[in-house]
Amino acid sequence: MEKITKTLLFIIMTLAFTWSAAGQERNKKNDWQDRIKAEKIAYLTDAMDLTSAEAEKFWPVYNRAEAETRACWKLVMEAYRALEASIESGKDDKEIKDLLDKYLDAQEAGDGIERKYTTEYRKILSNDKIARLYIGEENFRRQQIHKLNRNDNSKNDKK
Repeated sequence: MEKITKTLLFIIMTLAFTWSAAGQERNKKNDWQDRIKAEKIAYLTDAMDLTSAEAEKFWPVYNRAEAETRACWKLVMEAYRALEASIESGKDDKEIKDLLDKYLDAQEAGDGIERKYTTEYRKILSNDKIARLYIGEENFRRQQIHKLNRNDNSKNDKK
């Protein structure tokens, strides 16, 4: 009986540790994402030279655009994976055509998001600041890629 109790206690402790570790991993991921988001907001606010009144109106619209873009990107990737799987599994041309059309539709839906939100941004910002937004987003993206590459290279140098 004592052996069963010790075994059960060991299993419960292992599960508790596993759940705790998984929760910490989720928190690390969220912390990382939150940090990048905060950096991006600071970078774009500076790049666009937003006033506090503009920022108050702009950021809720921008956040909606970002959410819509993420949702669209998710659809594009799902369609891409389905298309790739259909080719790898040798599906017929009709099914591949349908999946290809679905993929292209998802791509086109994403293309319309910037135009849609540029119209919204024009109600808040000058064209100059909107242009600075798009340039700032690209510059921020490149900056993050360079940071990632520097980190990867420094890890490789230590090996």
